[in-house]
Order: sequence, then structure tokens, then C-alpha cells
Amino acid sequence: MTPAAASRIAVITGASSGIGAATARQLAAEGYRVVITARRKDRIEALAEGISAAGGQATAYALDVTDRAAVDEFASAFRTIGVLVNNAGGALGADPIATGDPAQWRQMYETNVIGTLNVTQALLPALTASGDGTVVVLSSTAGHGTYEGGGGYVAAKHAEHVLAETLRLEIVGTPVRVIEVAPGMVKTDEFALTRFGGDTEKAAKVYAGVAEPLTADDVAETITWAVTRPSHVNIDLLVVRPRAQASNTKVHREQ
Repeated sequence: MTPAAASRIAVITGASSGIGAATARQLAAEGYRVVITARRKDRIEALAEGISAAGGQATAYALDVTDRAAVDEFASAFRTIGVLVNNAGGALGADPIATGDPAQWRQMYETNVIGTLNVTQALLPALTASGDGTVVVLSSTAGHGTYEGGGGYVAAKHAEHVLAETLRLEIVGTPVRVIEVAPGMVKTDEFALTRFGGDTEKAAKVYAGVAEPLTADDVAETITWAVTRPSHVNIDLLVVRPRAQASNTKVHREQ
């Protein structure tokens, strides 16, 4: 479905790598002019160049979603946009509640929840003005179930899920959909590595024995499919896992 002129701009946060970068490429291929944001300016500029070289339209904008003043300044450039993909976030640490680092908890909450709130609030008028807007919240299966060692991340993702669910209730009747996509185990270059502070051995154990975890492209295809449904169709919640994962705590690992 080719996006209408009034709704052809898609903003993607956290687009410097992984799911965000893959989503930007796929939405651009579907005809959207993508505005890709992240803190790492060099990464998103390279991504924008690659999208343009492939025939798409892309603009890079360095942005920290936890900086409300910067987010408001960014949003002021748009009268209308069609899609917002709230992808910025991530996990830090895997300590039990008894020894978890409050600073890591705070950082995860600020990025996953307050960052999503900041960008959504700032761009909601432009999404509404388009007459056909879509807010995507990329949560996680961690937002729908708990697991040991995940307290801080699970708490943040539960809050992000509630944000999406509540927003959908509050803006019903406006021309804006709210879609939540909750991926399970996704193997990207950075997620687990960042979570474990660059410890490659710990990061590798997350995926050990799992033949085919999800890829960033798998999740990006899911997001793109949900966004490109007809305007009257709202995919409220889409949970996507690899076949080898039955729940957050039940994963088939080959010997």
C-alpha cells in the first residue's frame, strides 16, 4: 500500500543499528520518506546515504530521546507526519532484584519509557494533522511476562506496554492508530552485548544452541506489515518470537 502524500513521512527512533535501522530500510522501500534518529550521528548518516543510494528518501537527525528540549525542537520541524516508530530503548544488566544497579534501572526507564513518552507527545499533533497517523511502540515479550534477572528491563517494558495501551484508549476517535509490536528473542549485533557491558562471552550465551533466533529484518518486516495495513485496521498487539522460544523462560537449545 503506497502511503498517501499527507502521511508519507515516517520517523524512526533508535535507528543507528538493529531493528531501527532495518525498519528504516523497509519503510523506505515501501515509499515512506524516513527520518531516522539516534544519538550516533555517524551511524544514521551512513544509513541515510545507503537508503538514498537504494532509491529511497531518508534524512538523518541526531537526537537523544531522553532530552525533552531537543525532542521538542526536532518535532517543531513537522506539520504532519504519518508514522512514528518508537524503537529507542534497550536493556542493561541481568542482576537479581537484590543486587540490581538502580542507575541501570533508571537509565532503562528513561530510555524505554520517558523517551517514548517524549517523542510521542511531541509528534502526536503532527500525526493527528496528517489525518492518517500511526504510532508504533516497539516493546518486548519482557513487557508481558517476567523472568529472573530481568527485573529492571521487564519493569520498563511493562511500563511501555501500558503507555501504548492507555494511549490507544485516550485517543480513540482520532485518525491515529496505536500499534504495539513485542518481539521475543532477537539476535542483533548490539542488544545482548550492550546489556552485558561488552562481555562477548555472556552475550553469546543468550543465543547459545538456538538455531534460528529472530533477526532485525524479521521484526522490521512485522512492523512494516502492521503499518501498511488499511487505515481502519489497527494491529493492537503483535507478539513475535522464534519458533524455538515458547516463552521468556522456555527456549529450545540444540546440543
